[in-house]
Amino acid sequence: MALSEGSRPGSGVVAADHVSLRRNNLSVVLRHVREAGSRSRARIAADTGLNKATVSSLVAELVDRGLLRDGQSEAGALGRPGQLVELDGRGVCGVGAEINVDYLAVTALDLSGETVIEQRVPLDVAHLDPSLTLDRLAKLIRQAVTAVSARGGQTAGVTLAVPGLIQSATGMLKLAPNLGWTEVPVVDKMRARLGDPAYPVRVDNEANLAALAAYSEMKVADGDQVQDIVLLTGAVGVGGGMVTGGHLLRGGHGFSGEVGHMPVAPVGGICGCGRTGCWETVVGLTALLNKATDPDDPVRDPSLDVEQRLAEITRRAEAGDTRTLRALADVGTWLGIGGAILVNILNPDVLVLGGYFAVLGPWLKEPLESAIRDRVIAPEGGGCRVVRSELGFTAAVRGGAQISLDQVFLDPTLVGRDAAGVAQ
Repeated sequence: MALSEGSRPGSGVVAADHVSLRRNNLSVVLRHVREAGSRSRARIAADTGLNKATVSSLVAELVDRGLLRDGQSEAGALGRPGQLVELDGRGVCGVGAEINVDYLAVTALDLSGETVIEQRVPLDVAHLDPSLTLDRLAKLIRQAVTAVSARGGQTAGVTLAVPGLIQSATGMLKLAPNLGWTEVPVVDKMRARLGDPAYPVRVDNEANLAALAAYSEMKVADGDQVQDIVLLTGAVGVGGGMVTGGHLLRGGHGFSGEVGHMPVAPVGGICGCGRTGCWETVVGLTALLNKATDPDDPVRDPSLDVEQRLAEITRRAEAGDTRTLRALADVGTWLGIGGAILVNILNPDVLVLGGYFAVLGPWLKEPLESAIRDRVIAPEGGGCRVVRSELGFTAAVRGGAQISLDQVFLDPTLVGRDAAGVAQ
């Protein structure tokens, strides 16, 4: 909400209030341009309720900070055409970094959503000491920060995505069964490896971050029509991220979304968490590979990039390999059985398939939707659509980068006034 910047007599408290007020209004203008697109200063004033002189001053500061820039003249305007203002932010980047069972990944996005650098390396994390994994990830993060600096940019923050129970406020990973990690102070350890950087370092559950990225993807596609989504992200483990009313659903202690451990197959196999019959034992990537391949099949090699392995599964499915198709149909049905539970409870607008589910969606979607229709009590599956995310295995790192950038939208003064000097 935009607030008036009229002056008031008083002490230093009033001056502090004025600083806070201006920070709020800078945020209002920056967020409005992000959401509404290019606007003239007059249009921004009309849309936000701020007066024109205030908007001109705010825009000038945001341009000075490299967050906005002047665009083309306003088309079709009566009289003297206004100068459009558009999002810039090429000099401000957020970095997302992911630890998963068989790979590490990092990406840097600028404020307009453009990718500056993106890397993913296969790594058998589950069989490495956490310190070695964090060493490898720190190297990738430093490379990303260097790439941002090389274009004259500023790193707004780094957000780590980890598949497990996370206390975001303390930076502590409580438990990551598929990694074999327990009570790891991830943020503190990463900050030490990065030399106690000036930018903030955060950690969050990878499915939560993937859900935020998927929700942004849906907003671009469908606008405000979608407010509630459930993202299912699959690799060796299975996670879920839930956005309801436009906000991430974290639960009372921040541990929501561990859908892979729903006990849907009580006579199933032993899960990485030590329990029997968890959902991921019948729908995780390991479950699919066990059904579709022999133990010595190269596609099971964790040193291969996950997309290479899935490309081979895709090739076999497209070639009509009976064993592969049977395994995909079985996983799709189990995916629908668990998905129906979530749809019955949460009634989302959209069930989004991420991770390996998205890659193999052409074969998983039909048995999944059939199982949902059979098991959701509301007519037509409660109105829930099933869609594949286009983000693939980049969703969590993109969500992490966006978390860091969101802080700039909330407080543009986090960005120094020299950020406008980004290299072209």
